[in-house]
Amino acid sequence: MECLLASVLSSPASMAPFSAPKQKRHRCRELRAKLSSENDPWFESAVSAASLRFQETNRAEPLLVDPFAGCFVDPDMHMVLKKHPHPYCVAAKFIDDKLLQNVHSIDGLKQVVLLTDGMCTRPYRLNWPTSTMIFDISPERVSNISSHKLRGVGAKTSRRCFHVHVPMESPDFEKALRARGFKANTHSIWALQGIPITTLASFEQILFTISCLATKGTLFLGELPAWLAETDIGSQPSAEKWINKLFMGNGFKVDSINYDEVANSLGKEIAPESHSNILFVAEQLRFSDDQVWKPSDALVYLSQLNMETWRREFQRVEEGADEEGFEEL
Repeated sequence: MECLLASVLSSPASMAPFSAPKQKRHRCRELRAKLSSENDPWFESAVSAASLRFQETNRAEPLLVDPFAGCFVDPDMHMVLKKHPHPYCVAAKFIDDKLLQNVHSIDGLKQVVLLTDGMCTRPYRLNWPTSTMIFDISPERVSNISSHKLRGVGAKTSRRCFHVHVPMESPDFEKALRARGFKANTHSIWALQGIPITTLASFEQILFTISCLATKGTLFLGELPAWLAETDIGSQPSAEKWINKLFMGNGFKVDSINYDEVANSLGKEIAPESHSNILFVAEQLRFSDDQVWKPSDALVYLSQLNMETWRREFQRVEEGADEEGFEEL
């Protein structure tokens, strides 16, 4: 099934930050906060998230350690290390743990799809098991520069794992994933943290795409901007009602996760920072498109089933069963 995700995300309005001439890219030697002068909000957001991971890594008792986040920030950045972790880092740790817990429980091929800001270091810093395929869907420009920086500091994925970037701007999003090896009839897990979401419609298309490709039982987790719910994050019942309706409409059972409860389970307290996001975990209740039978497949199966039933009944009669034992075929 062809999905409409790319048409939403690659609209002229949402693509404006990527209209800078190529020569500017070559002059970019450091990913630093001052890149805001290039008028690229996606870059700014990615650098800001990397800065939070870098600062968390340098706290006395870090919640998570990102040894590569430092290559994205200004080396002269003045760090103010907080006593408690930022809500973003609490969510990042929660997502890390869920991803690893899920993939380590799967035998054979593991498929992990990360919807990110382009500076996600999960493919390199997490201990992925053998035969894990990691698909990073993110803005191409951000990913190109971050990949260069990560190679410069020696970042590598786990041995015998496969990592590939899928541009968020791909004209056919589903086709791009499949072309890079994604199999919609095989188990996968999806995580969203950081990918630019410009409108409610753009997220609805992301959710629709995942619903097309995710097998029954697949987990989809991550963070959503609270403004998508068109309600104040403090209005929890309204936000939960909205998110349940949206996800169930695409075949997902969803639970909203409380940040404070996650922090408490990790023996931490959250820093009193503004963070208007919704943390969630969803499970696919439907079959993926590749799991759904075509009518012709069903006819073939029923024909084979009837033939097998007839064969068993004939054999029973041959062995002396009473003719009245026949079932209607």
